Amino acid sequence: MARARVGAAGLDSLRVIYRQEPKVRGNGHFGSRIVFAIDGTIFITQGDRFSHRDRAQDLSGLLGKVVRINTDGTVPRDNPFVGRSDTRPEIWSYGHRNVQGAALHPESGKLWTIEHGAAGGDELNHPEAGKNYGWPVITYGIDYNGRSIGVGAEREGMEQPVYYWDPVIAPGGLTFYTGTAFPGWKGSILIGSLTPGGLVRLTMRDGTVAAEERHLGELRERIRDVQQGPDDLIYVLTDNSNGRILRISPK
Repeated sequence: MARARVGAAGLDSLRVIYRQEPKVRGNGHFGSRIVFAIDGTIFITQGDRFSHRDRAQDLSGLLGKVVRINTDGTVPRDNPFVGRSDTRPEIWSYGHRNVQGAALHPESGKLWTIEHGAAGGDELNHPEAGKNYGWPVITYGIDYNGRSIGVGAEREGMEQPVYYWDPVIAPGGLTFYTGTAFPGWKGSILIGSLTPGGLVRLTMRDGTVAAEERHLGELRERIRDVQQGPDDLIYVLTDNSNGRILRISPK
């Protein structure tokens, strides 16, 4: 992650403030989303780099972690593992596979994320400080070759997802809808789906998922990100060969 100032001539004073370590070879699972917290710190979500999934449980490295840093790259003093010699202090939560959607809850300001499972097991979480979200020890999915992963779906000391999908939706971006253009949608979580494609809406009640709806499947588009515009309409980014941004309005 780099920081710079934007001026008339372009970027100025560019400097790297964060790198995922260790540096490894991997053909996927990079993450990543950057979310500015209400206290001014930054959450960065990261994948396990696909062929290094066991390192998601290794607290001496940063693969498969959500990290939290200050805007200058330093570590906040209230991070959960500050002061431990065997653990990277940037770590906020761990045991993640590949988090590709992240947003703050509009009322609580807490972080919510969505991540890819393997064959099954996509997860919705709200990562809390210092907690272990299980990958690859526990999962609701199986490996692509049909074999089991880890010990099953539960283990003491590891967090359960708020919600999971099997079969998968291959999640892209995530946002909370706070507008009024879509009647009855305020407070919903909106998620882009890569496979089978479309827009997923979750109706939330007391922090749990009360209902799920699928939209835009007829477009046959891989939706990489979803955002609410200042007009309260919904904008989605596709990653097909033409790479379109679509504006969605009510019927």
